[in-house]
Amino acid sequence: MQLDFQKMPDGLIPAVVQDAATGQVLMLGYVNSEAWEKTRTEGRVTFFSRSKNRLWTKGETSGNFLSVVSLHPDCDNDALLIRALPDGPTCHRGTTSCFEHAGEQARPVPPVGFLAELERLVQRRYQHPQEDPNSYTASLFRKGMPKIAQKVGEEAVETVIDAVAGNTAGLPGEAADLLYHLLVLLTASGLTLDDVVAILRQRHATISAGTRRE
Repeated sequence: MQLDFQKMPDGLIPAVVQDAATGQVLMLGYVNSEAWEKTRTEGRVTFFSRSKNRLWTKGETSGNFLSVVSLHPDCDNDALLIRALPDGPTCHRGTTSCFEHAGEQARPVPPVGFLAELERLVQRRYQHPQEDPNSYTASLFRKGMPKIAQKVGEEAVETVIDAVAGNTAGLPGEAADLLYHLLVLLTASGLTLDDVVAILRQRHATISAGTRRE
């Protein structure tokens, strides 16, 4: 995996950072050959700061590092996509992305990506319940799997009832409740959305082999 730094007069290649879980674009920076090598070897996103005229590892001051998941040069090797997991807000203004503003109603994250963002919060409630002991999610984890499974069953039944009745006004809310409680159940079981998607990918792949239809 090589980048063509010589193609750029200043030896800097633009690098877009994307949240590997949600798909949200987090920021844009620039890398030179040294920043590229440091990012690859250390697993944390490092840029070349044009204002500071030095290498700059994102999070070196704030602690909000970007942990590399994968690196993807473009077809001409003169631009880079970095898929990473953020340890906190990426923007120095405290927002998740540098392409959003505090208080915005519509955040630049794909709808499906929001499920991954929600899952991340559910997992945090599971791992650190003391952060918000009064949250509904933390209370579900304290009650244990029987209660969590019961809630999934209840929400599934209510979703089915609205669907059969043609209640399109209430169905999205019931489906939302079902998805949320399913995330809680997966987390309590030590599983993730990735585990579920892996099964879906596997089943979908059989279509090209002509062994299954969807």
